[in-house]
Amino acid sequence: MSLIKTNVITLAVAGVTLSFEPNKTAYNGLINEMTLTNKIAPMVTYLGRIVTADTKEALNKLADEYPGVELQIVEKVNSIYSPLVEIEIKN
Repeated sequence: MSLIKTNVITLAVAGVTLSFEPNKTAYNGLINEMTLTNKIAPMVTYLGRIVTADTKEALNKLADEYPGVELQIVEKVNSIYSPLVEIEIKN
């Protein structure tokens, strides 16, 4: 039996269910757009690109109610979408 891998990441944020479909283009865009003085706007854009249509309004309400929640959501989504890998130095 094989497992079917889905590209949808579903989170419960402050009791609200949100679903995201991260992809390499959106992820790379986030990394390329972030600067030392510009972090939140790229995260808002990234989440807008990957949130599912049926949970977009809920995401917008959470963002209005909890300033900076985008940072927390992006961190969680990306930890699932792009987990840390083990890297060894070989001499």
